[in-house]
Amino acid sequence: MKRLAWLWRIVKGDARVLWYALRQPGRPVWLLPATVLLGLYALDPFNFALPVAGVIDDGIIVPLVLHLLVKCLPTEMRRAGRFEGARG
Repeated sequence: MKRLAWLWRIVKGDARVLWYALRQPGRPVWLLPATVLLGLYALDPFNFALPVAGVIDDGIIVPLVLHLLVKCLPTEMRRAGRFEGARG
C-alpha cells in the first residue's frame, strides 16, 4: 500500500509539472504533441476490449511515460513547475 501511495505522489507531482510546462510560452516544441499522444494512449479503445489488461497497461506505461516527459523538460522549467505545484 505504501508503494501505491508513493507512486501516486510521484504521478501527481509529475502531472502538476507537466500542466505548468504546458502553460508556458517557452515550452519545448515536442511537449504538446507528446502529451496529446499520451492522453490518446490512455483513452485507447482497446482498453474496453480487454478491460483488465488495459487497466494494468495504463497503470504502468502511462505513469512511466509521464515521468519521462517531465525528465526531458529543461531543468529550470521542472524546478519552476515543482515550486508552483507546492505553492498552489
